[in-house]
Amino acid sequence: MRAAAWSLAGLGLGLTCALALCACGDLAGQPLAAGSGARPLLPEPVTSWVPTVHIAPAIGWPAGAAPVAASGLQVKAFARGLEHPRNLLLLPNGDVLVAESNAPPKQDKDLGPLESLKAWVMGLVMQRAGAGVPSANRITLLRDSDGDGVADVRTVLLQGLHSPFGMALIGADLYIANTDALLKFPYRAGDTEIRSAGSLVLALPAGKINHHWTKNLIVSPDGSRLYITVGSNSNVGERGMAAELGRAAIWELTLKTGVSRVFATGLRNPNGMAWATRSSGEVVLWTVVNERDELGNDLVPDYLTSVQDAAFYGWPFSYFGQHVDARVQPPAPEQVARAIVPDYALGAHTAPLGLAAAAGNSLPARFAEGMFIGQHGSWNRRPHSGYKVVFVPFAQGQAMDGPWLDVLTGFLSDTGQAFGRPVGVALDQRGALLVADDVGNVIWRVSARP
Repeated sequence: MRAAAWSLAGLGLGLTCALALCACGDLAGQPLAAGSGARPLLPEPVTSWVPTVHIAPAIGWPAGAAPVAASGLQVKAFARGLEHPRNLLLLPNGDVLVAESNAPPKQDKDLGPLESLKAWVMGLVMQRAGAGVPSANRITLLRDSDGDGVADVRTVLLQGLHSPFGMALIGADLYIANTDALLKFPYRAGDTEIRSAGSLVLALPAGKINHHWTKNLIVSPDGSRLYITVGSNSNVGERGMAAELGRAAIWELTLKTGVSRVFATGLRNPNGMAWATRSSGEVVLWTVVNERDELGNDLVPDYLTSVQDAAFYGWPFSYFGQHVDARVQPPAPEQVARAIVPDYALGAHTAPLGLAAAAGNSLPARFAEGMFIGQHGSWNRRPHSGYKVVFVPFAQGQAMDGPWLDVLTGFLSDTGQAFGRPVGVALDQRGALLVADDVGNVIWRVSARP
């Protein structure tokens, strides 16, 4: 036992050193923009025993510093001093809910030595990137009672949750998606605290590994259904497909009957969701997806896509349509053949998490139709990608095949340290864009410059 422990420790030290060497090695072979848009350039995959690890160490914002807003925009702090704010929900009365949350404690005692080692190393990586803090496990309410663009009321609406993320309000019912369950709480307009116990609506995939822990929510336009994102339990199915049951998918829950079903599959880690109306009048669900890692600096592009009922988007067998991932064994050619090509590539490893439709915003005209996206930023690419808020323009309810527009940048220092990392995005009651920054512990408010 002791010898085995020393062997594991030695292997861990060797792997850590290898990771450090790798972090100083390869560079992207193409600009990020080449792997973006409706027709991204997809080079040959690059695989190695140790992948690129290029972390932006989290340092927080220096006094007086802030992100850089695009031309015609201005940014200021709506609220500071939060604990790892991840997701946002605007209530009808203008109050803003913030999910202060992080990954639940790992329960990987039964993993094998190599799996445990990988989990340990990735834990170190995430800790350095600012994701290693304990989860506050609460929903905080922010209110701007005097309309000056800064929250002057802050209360704990709900506490004692379990890595909450998704939030949705339907009538007098507030739904919260913990990492392992969908709960429902009674809510009255103007409430600043909910003391009632929540009721269980639906159990969600979790378990001892629970690789992608966030579960997001969105309400159907008619209020009759909820859609729930469930990320994969691995990078490319290396834990076996039995561990992926119900995962890498978006679920649909019919509220009247309580019946749930898998709405779309093959989505490695879907997160933000939003609705867009096409020229035909059809209202379509959209999502942003974090694609797979460890195929090189230029693969695989994360993406924004419309979501079709019963559609399959490739994971883990293929990426961006029918590009086969040879690491996945046994192959599944019949699955690859039906994989749908996403609408819009966002570049490799940008880590899009937040998504908000442009409808109702009060920003300049170039942001009138499209999607705002919070990009959390890369760890598997050199140079860094993401770490910004971008806007993808739409025309008649469809993503345009052109470059995205930067909205908020400056989250990285000149030396590659992270002042902040954007996550959830939402429009406030006056059409300004709110951005949750889980490293800076700030909610930023982006508005039109006078």
